[in-house]
Amino acid sequence: MGFNFRLKSVDELNKINHVEVECVFIGAGCNRLVNTVAWGACDLVAFGAQNAVAILCPKSAQIVTTLPGHNAVVNCTEWIPCNYDVSKVWHADEHFLLSGSADASIILWAVLLKERKWRQVLQIEKPHQRGVTCIAGLTLSPSLALFASTSSDCTVCVWEIVLPSTAGGDCKLTCLSNINMSPRPMVALSMAELPGNSGNVVLAMGGLDNKIHIYCGESSRKFSLACELKGHTDWIRGLDISLPVCIGGEESLLLASSSQDRSIRIWKIALHRASANKKENGLGLQSYIEGPIFRSGLIRFQISLESLLIGHEDWVYSVAWQPPLHVSLPENCEWCQPLSLLSASMDKTMMIWRPERTSGLWMNEVTVGELSHSALGFYGGQWGPKGESILAHGYGGSFHLWVNVGGESEDWQPQLVPSGHSAAVTDLRWSKSAKFLLSVSHDQTARIFGPWEREKCLGKRALWHEIARPQVHGHDINCVTIVQGKGNHLFVSGADEKVARVFEAPLSFLKTLHHGLLGSSVCMEDTNEEIQILGANMSALGLSQKPVYIQAANTAVDKSTANGADKLETILDAVPIALTSPPIEEQLAWHTLWPESHKLYGHGNELYSLCCDHGGKLIASACKAQSAHVAEIWLWEVGSWKVMGRLHSHNLTVTQIEFSHDDRFLLAVSRDRHFSVFSIENLGEDRVTHQLLAKHEAHKRIIWACSWNPIGHEFATGSRDKTVKIWGLTKSSSEEAFCVKQVMRLPPFKSSITALSWYTPASNGVGFLAIGMEHGLIELWSVNCPSSALPALRLDPFQCHVATVHRLSWRSLGESEDCHSLELASCGADHTVRVFTVKIA
Repeated sequence: MGFNFRLKSVDELNKINHVEVECVFIGAGCNRLVNTVAWGACDLVAFGAQNAVAILCPKSAQIVTTLPGHNAVVNCTEWIPCNYDVSKVWHADEHFLLSGSADASIILWAVLLKERKWRQVLQIEKPHQRGVTCIAGLTLSPSLALFASTSSDCTVCVWEIVLPSTAGGDCKLTCLSNINMSPRPMVALSMAELPGNSGNVVLAMGGLDNKIHIYCGESSRKFSLACELKGHTDWIRGLDISLPVCIGGEESLLLASSSQDRSIRIWKIALHRASANKKENGLGLQSYIEGPIFRSGLIRFQISLESLLIGHEDWVYSVAWQPPLHVSLPENCEWCQPLSLLSASMDKTMMIWRPERTSGLWMNEVTVGELSHSALGFYGGQWGPKGESILAHGYGGSFHLWVNVGGESEDWQPQLVPSGHSAAVTDLRWSKSAKFLLSVSHDQTARIFGPWEREKCLGKRALWHEIARPQVHGHDINCVTIVQGKGNHLFVSGADEKVARVFEAPLSFLKTLHHGLLGSSVCMEDTNEEIQILGANMSALGLSQKPVYIQAANTAVDKSTANGADKLETILDAVPIALTSPPIEEQLAWHTLWPESHKLYGHGNELYSLCCDHGGKLIASACKAQSAHVAEIWLWEVGSWKVMGRLHSHNLTVTQIEFSHDDRFLLAVSRDRHFSVFSIENLGEDRVTHQLLAKHEAHKRIIWACSWNPIGHEFATGSRDKTVKIWGLTKSSSEEAFCVKQVMRLPPFKSSITALSWYTPASNGVGFLAIGMEHGLIELWSVNCPSSALPALRLDPFQCHVATVHRLSWRSLGESEDCHSLELASCGADHTVRVFTVKIA
């Protein structure tokens, strides 16, 4: 059964404007798992992003889509055909992808490459009792493939897939074997056809018992144990079997294994040549060196240790053989297996190993790595389809791509790749100039995304990239707000600590905006010549970010140049620079931090919600609370950062606060099921008055979200009770007091409401309310207060989140006679930040 999701417009039914939505950006980090990334022969990279399978295009450095379907973290992915199966002539335009999850399910996906249309072909419900940890596949022909799956329930299943002859057809799946490996689960797999044209398949598996188990499947495909390989002294984490290679005049397979004992072993699987003067079951030294002998069908094979590779300083999580090369010969074309092995380790390096031409000894010829604040390194490495690119994914969910730009001379240079958060994204805000988007996450970082306008000069559409990482913190960050007033860019963030922190954009970031995002339209206040802070450095404990002044940076660079590059004590941790192209991971991690200018003390618990008024004069903040005293809302004056008021109303955590668009009122919603409206009057000269105007028990469950109408004093509230209500703030008949009345109530939804954002064009009283839900879907409603609210659009599930939507935010791109263009930003618990363009005709 396949998905057939499309944007479902209901214009004909509701007679409203035509609405079109396109997802222009997805930012996401990779799951911190070993087998979660796969680079296929179709030149697309699949990886787990929380519960979804994300698809990355290395050429455009963009995440093109996410595939919803799993109910838990995606642990592993595998392409059919994979890089090593391209020698099996693959003419079909449809490629297949397998994904395994912690919910013990396996899903088979299909993609038509030309149209980039995805569908879910089939789902295997509970093939294992516990989470699926690894999948390895083998393509036997364009119509037949095998794959094996491992699980933490100590079982290994082997499956046969009959692929469709035409695009869009169904697949037939059969379970061939169910192998019990109790009591130690397997976590690494690899499959290959045995040499000698026998048609038999070898399956290598390794795991927590430090041994490599070799299973063979004959024509009946019933897999049985052939032998075990001992040598590693810790868990086996990576296995890969090459295509047949010619060694010593005979065709052999090479099995590479990596382990947490920091070593890599290469084993040779070859046809066994019996010797007349040696017993088959001899136990002498010669038999030990040559390795075990096993039988598959009528043919005997022998496995021997070819080489032991020592070079990494930490656990080696993955090994991968370079994909076969297409060699043109006078008579025909053949595929050749290069003797190049890629390894990735937690020591933050990847290495390419090759045998020397003279001695045959395997040596490390290429080493690449990353520079980061994290003490942990790479979870895995992948080859590109042509062997000219290598990709690693690290602890922070980051990708690292190197391309060989030197040909035979081998000059591996880092390249741009997509990036994003590696944990739930809790909040986001558009900048005051609406040119970039700031998001914060439980991965303890704040990130800035924006469209790099310079790419338009090359005749391309401006593509979104992460352009800065202004905060790298020691606590999970829960909320953020950007100061909207005049002056330099400021933002305030709140984390799992009792302190709100204020950050100011350094000169290097302002110049980056000029180069990449704002172009000639950069505001004068953003290029203040008096700014002396170039950037920031991370402190030892990862809590405060200290400023780097222009003079100090220049002095440090001069000293390092004069004294030689080997004297590292004279070099700063980072020398921030203005970026002229979208940054790679190392630049983001080291050179784009913002200095912290102030700390705001006062709250009794962890910060939970923040907002700024539209004039950029006041900040409102609230923290987690279980009592009325702790649940108070604090008002701070921007600039002096003095406390201007403490607002009392709620008994539990205030989940969201928002100023009205004229800054006269402050709306707060809470876990106590109430909302409150305060009047706020800024009298200047350090004087702010506030008064509680209304407090209502609006819903039956927690109120998660609220949003003001931009051109009026109506507001919407969304709750865990699956309802959205719209309220109006009006003066009473005496015109002395304000009152709040419910204007309308939208029909019940199928999931809890967790995010709201209201946009109304100034030229038209009909606005659009974006509604985000707990199951990840987003809907747009046309709202004409106080008369009607009609559904306008339900976004395609392939475009939406796969977990709770935490925040939604609109910005206008401009208005013409027949069309209004908007951008809608969203973030959620699925680790993603998304930007949609919405065109209203």
